[in-house]
Amino acid sequence: MHRTGELYGQFETLEQQKETATLGMWIFLVTEVLFFGGLFLTYTINRHYYFTAFGIGGNMLDLTLGTTNTFVLIASSFTMAMSVWSAQTSRKSLLPILLMLTLILGSVFLGIKYVEYKQKYYHHLIPGPSFDITYRINHPAPGDNPKELAAERQEIEEALRTEDPENPQGALVALNAHTQLYFSLYFAMTGLHALHMVVGAGLLIWLFRESLNGRFSASYYTPVETVGLYWHFVDIVWIYLFALLYLINRHLG
Repeated sequence: MHRTGELYGQFETLEQQKETATLGMWIFLVTEVLFFGGLFLTYTINRHYYFTAFGIGGNMLDLTLGTTNTFVLIASSFTMAMSVWSAQTSRKSLLPILLMLTLILGSVFLGIKYVEYKQKYYHHLIPGPSFDITYRINHPAPGDNPKELAAERQEIEEALRTEDPENPQGALVALNAHTQLYFSLYFAMTGLHALHMVVGAGLLIWLFRESLNGRFSASYYTPVETVGLYWHFVDIVWIYLFALLYLINRHLG
């Protein structure tokens, strides 16, 4: 295989090369849909069987941080789309700026996600031997919102009365186990999404470096466009994760 300029030897024209790369990316994204789809299906089935426990788990997430991350990713989709437009219109000085903005927004998302994970660690919501849905309400931190804690306590107590009013201890063990299942899926789904964000950040760094050398223009912008497709896919996955994990059966107290 050889390369003449930006045209690789197995292709006759840049247009053919671009169409092949775009098709390849779409095929890859279809496999990603199947990959995430298995997790979404697992979540849906378990949510149906353990709706109360999953609702309690969702209410233990920080809605403010989740909403902030959603807006951050929407903004990053805009800057990524503008990056593709800049490459398509040969705005070589603007392209690296937009790519860097996209990278910064992606890094902000990962930083906020780290804060969320850290919260779950302090609240004993990491799946494992120390998992305890009552830890936070029994050991409130100075910065915890009293209204949120009261709503959380009330929700847990109502769930225990509904599940088995004659055996609250047994009901608590079952509720704790089913909520742990929710958080297992939460970490699996958001962790896999975060891994995709890290991969996307690496691709953005490469695009940024190449754009500083003036590589991309109206005659050749395929890498920017294909990375853009990947980035938008990752953002769309988060929209679904946000709705399923944070919003369903959300209390307002």
